[in-house]
Amino acid sequence: MKNKLVTLIGGGGFVGRYAARALLLAGARLRIAQRDPRHAWYLRTQGGLGQTQFVAADITRPDTVARAVADADIVVNLVGVLAGAFQRVHVDGARIVAEAAAKAGAGALVHVSAIGADPQAASAYGRTKGEGEAAVRAAFPAATILRPSIVFGREDQFINRFAGMIQASPVVPVLRAPVKFQPVFAGDVGDAIAIAAGDAGQFGGKTFELGGPDVMTMAEVLRFIADTIDRSPSFIELPDAIGSLLAKLPLAPITRDQWLMLQHDNIVSPGAEGLAALGIAPTPLAAVAPDYLVRFRRQGRFGRRAIEQAA
Repeated sequence: MKNKLVTLIGGGGFVGRYAARALLLAGARLRIAQRDPRHAWYLRTQGGLGQTQFVAADITRPDTVARAVADADIVVNLVGVLAGAFQRVHVDGARIVAEAAAKAGAGALVHVSAIGADPQAASAYGRTKGEGEAAVRAAFPAATILRPSIVFGREDQFINRFAGMIQASPVVPVLRAPVKFQPVFAGDVGDAIAIAAGDAGQFGGKTFELGGPDVMTMAEVLRFIADTIDRSPSFIELPDAIGSLLAKLPLAPITRDQWLMLQHDNIVSPGAEGLAALGIAPTPLAAVAPDYLVRFRRQGRFGRRAIEQAA
């Protein structure tokens, strides 16, 4: 990776910061492609002088993507959405990036998708993720595809969101309590991106499903969060009939598409290659989350320190 130019599309996002860190530590030069580069300027301090550059690019506009990947040795596509323009971003955008990378002569392409990607999926998210993978393979057959489960880290919008709910309410409704997740640390995903990008000969053309060491149900995730932030709410497990109805209502905390996604476990498929195949030991949720969830505790770090000392 030393002095290789890597175009990191969507590098200013949650997973992008971890991928950028891993790539910079490996000695790569980064070109962060962001619709508004100012949102990624915080990465300027992560590398050496001149090691990081920024360019404006919109994944739905081929001309901007072509400029972003020009002369790049490696291209990484991190862009995804949880609602809205699934087709434009997950399918059309993925195709635009793959075609641009191939035309530019990039030696490697890493495409970040998601567990559950399937052209036959009931949810628009899962379906377009699957169609996007197919579009990438058609344009750049040697691309490496990474499918993470739910990604956790200090800036995540999953663990933090539920921690906020548990902090704010003595009663917490639980949708799809039995559905399983395999939370994966953002730092491990970032390392996986850097490793896959650095060895296209070994990993190119393959698909890896990235999950952490723990398989947890929705109910177990929520109880873990509650215990970590020292809260004791009443958890009310809602029947599926009520959950389905709620997902159809305006201003509901969950969209209909997200409800459809929750009908299936979000875990690594049996026999799938994962972090171990990339030489990465997965990080447990309990090893990281307490440090950033401390802000949801009543006494913050002081309360946590007192509990640890008492133990």
